[in-house]
Amino acid sequence: MPEASFPVEMVSGAAVVTTPEEIDISNAARLRAALLEAATHQPGVLVIDMTQTEFCDSAGLNVLVRAHQRARDNGSELRLAISGAAVLRIFAITGLDRTIPTFPGRSEALAPTPDTAIPTPPAS
Repeated sequence: MPEASFPVEMVSGAAVVTTPEEIDISNAARLRAALLEAATHQPGVLVIDMTQTEFCDSAGLNVLVRAHQRARDNGSELRLAISGAAVLRIFAITGLDRTIPTFPGRSEALAPTPDTAIPTPPAS
């Protein structure tokens, strides 16, 4: 299997890290490095696009939990885009789907939420 990469890009002011088909002990350290790189961008929203990911083991979950905690401590928000049934199941079983904001796709994860939207001034 080729070595998994975790590209980091800026999309609409948010750092986006895209994950490969599998996240496990063999590549969790590279995911951690990509998330740390993404965190160097301006604080705000960090989206992890896991829509192509079909497997995530405990090493991957550990990296994601720590990244969520680090983002929260720095005043940022980590959001996950997850569409794979097996990955959604492990997040539901572990309760992480109630801890880390999870969205069905990348565009939904990038969309402003009421907490992150810039308030519109009242009309005069």
